[in-house]
Amino acid sequence: MQGSREAGKGRSAVPIRTYRDLEVFQESYAAALEISKVSRKMPSVEQVELARQLRKAARSIPANIVEGWAKRNSSAEFRRYLQIAIGSCDEVKLWLTMAGDEKYVADDIFLAQAGRYNRIGAMLASLWRNWQNGGW
Repeated sequence: MQGSREAGKGRSAVPIRTYRDLEVFQESYAAALEISKVSRKMPSVEQVELARQLRKAARSIPANIVEGWAKRNSSAEFRRYLQIAIGSCDEVKLWLTMAGDEKYVADDIFLAQAGRYNRIGAMLASLWRNWQNGGW
C-alpha cells in the first residue's frame, strides 16, 4: 500500500501512529522544501505570482495530510483532506509546467520535480483508496 509502511511490499511492518509515519507525508514535506528552494531562484518579477503560488500549493499537500490526520476518526473527513491534497498536487504540476515553459526552471529540475509530484499524487490516491476501503 502506498502511503504507509506495510509488510508485503518490500517495507518493514511499522505501525502508523502519527501522520509523520506516512511515507506520503514524508515525501510531500521534503518535496515542498525543495520546491521552496527552486522557486526562490525564479526572477523577482515572478516571486509575487508564480513562485508564491507554487510554494503555496506544495506546502498545502503535507498541511492537508496533517489536518486530515487530526480528523481521521471520521473516515469521510480524512478522505476529504486527502482529496484536497490531491488537488494541490495537481496544482503544483500546473505551476511547475508553467515555470518550465517560461524557462524559469531548468529542464532537468522540471523533469525531476514533475516526476516527484506524479509519485506523490499516486501515493495520495492509493492512501485515499485504502482509507476508503476501511483504513488499515
